[in-house]
Amino acid sequence: MSGNCVIELNGVWTRIGGNIIHRDINLCVRSGEVFAVIGESGGGKTMLLRLMLGLEPAQGTVRVFGRPFQGYPAEDSRRMRRRWGVLFQQGALFSALSVYDNVALPLRELHLLPEDVIRELVMTKLALVEIDAASVDKLPSQLSGGMVKRVALARALALDPELLFLDEPTAGLDPERSAGFVKLVGRLRQELRLTVVMVTHDVDTLIALADRVAVLADQRLITVGPLWEVVEFPHPFVYSFFLRHRRRSAQQSVDDLGRLLAQSQQAA
Repeated sequence: MSGNCVIELNGVWTRIGGNIIHRDINLCVRSGEVFAVIGESGGGKTMLLRLMLGLEPAQGTVRVFGRPFQGYPAEDSRRMRRRWGVLFQQGALFSALSVYDNVALPLRELHLLPEDVIRELVMTKLALVEIDAASVDKLPSQLSGGMVKRVALARALALDPELLFLDEPTAGLDPERSAGFVKLVGRLRQELRLTVVMVTHDVDTLIALADRVAVLADQRLITVGPLWEVVEFPHPFVYSFFLRHRRRSAQQSVDDLGRLLAQSQQAA
């Protein structure tokens, strides 16, 4: 592993048919940071996340925890995947399973734990994301959008991962629920010492959570850095994306918000 890179991509190209999606992508996700990816709609953000998860083939090298996906024994690959959790777009809960059974699923798939231990772990994870015991028997269709996200986050955390992937975590939420979810992720990131990779189009989420931002445009990562540096990068997408948020994305504003969030988490 180069330095403290939890995820490392070197010279990565991806294609669908004859179309190039990513061209010579190089990046390093550092241990303990929140690394955010933004880009144009349809520009390959989610596919970049899938590359990091080993779900898409690519030309080049993708390393997670210092090991490449290529040539990795199947059992070692399964063990590595237990070290991360994924929150998919819209939560992706199984509609026929209750809240409890959705969160229990990754634990049951291990075939190692008795049901009483699984129950204790499930209830712990649900409490961690502020879902009360009265909701455990509900189906996803009976939940609000914010609750779906929280249950999906509990499932992503079920195996105590070191690495958390978030694909558009606040998409579909109203501003109040979005702010609450962002605050929750920020708290869990600190408490569980997670490394987080996040795809988002939401500037508020970037300001509140991201340590570094990568911009995917023109099939490339055109810039990677702290938010206040990225907003100054001379590119039409960057300008339009941050058009109404440049002042809020300045370093002093981001630092002030970070201190406020930290104080509110301590008070809670």
